[in-house]
Amino acid sequence: MKLGFFLREAMQSIRRNAVPSFAALASVLVTLLVLGVFIPIVQATTGAANDVRGRVLVNVYLKTDAGPADVKRVQAVLARTAHVKKAVFVSKTQAYAEEKAKNPEAYQLLGSNPLPDTFRVTPDSPDNALQLVSGLQPQTPGGGTTVADPAIDSVKSSKDDTQKILTATKVVKLTTGLLAVLLIVASILLISNTIRLSVFSRRREIQVMKLVGATDGFIRWPFVLEAIILGAMGGVLAILLLGVMKIALVDPLVSDFALLSSPSTIGFGALIAVLLGTGIAVSALGSTISLRRFLQV
Repeated sequence: MKLGFFLREAMQSIRRNAVPSFAALASVLVTLLVLGVFIPIVQATTGAANDVRGRVLVNVYLKTDAGPADVKRVQAVLARTAHVKKAVFVSKTQAYAEEKAKNPEAYQLLGSNPLPDTFRVTPDSPDNALQLVSGLQPQTPGGGTTVADPAIDSVKSSKDDTQKILTATKVVKLTTGLLAVLLIVASILLISNTIRLSVFSRRREIQVMKLVGATDGFIRWPFVLEAIILGAMGGVLAILLLGVMKIALVDPLVSDFALLSSPSTIGFGALIAVLLGTGIAVSALGSTISLRRFLQV
């Protein structure tokens, strides 16, 4: 049997069952609209979270009497310490100039420079920041701490802030991942139920076709194509609405909000392909699930 026959049957089924077909199309439309908004938001949020994670630093403060030889020795210690990605030396003069530029009135009252020479160390991963601190400032058997080099005065990583950042970014990733899974499952179930209405209205016809010897494939293909057509139509409508939203709402705000112009956000062309593919795949899967029980005669 040719594809044209199944397409004609699918289109006739859509016309005969206008209300269930409209419900299926509306389900696909709403689902893809939510996905079309959800995917860029997840990517932008994850990108922002990763940017925050990338700013986690470990500050290694040197003693006030540390000289050039001490600086070189500490730099060598950092080079062979685990989880060190990059170490930038900031002299006390440079640190004083930076802080004075931020708060000139407060630093004008100081008679001398109270800031020490510092190494700003970037860990190879934000998750390893606390391990890096332990490597440079290990604990002693008595419960205290020591330092990896005598010239090091202290090692600070803003432990509480670091832990909060790491926890927050993990929560963001887990939450967005869970929402994505729930949305996909809900979409499949919703479309399956709406397609089932169309199948249920023709249950007697399906049973008769089975009794006269029609194969499961012969019965299934018109419904699968019907679902694919509805999924494609819902996808096209969702893309058109998202395009209007992008032109009318998002594009005018891109220059004012860095989150909207995040380079890690999916391009609109790729988003179109994802939505069309998702609409067709989910609709076909929902139709297959709905047909399973009706093919058992």
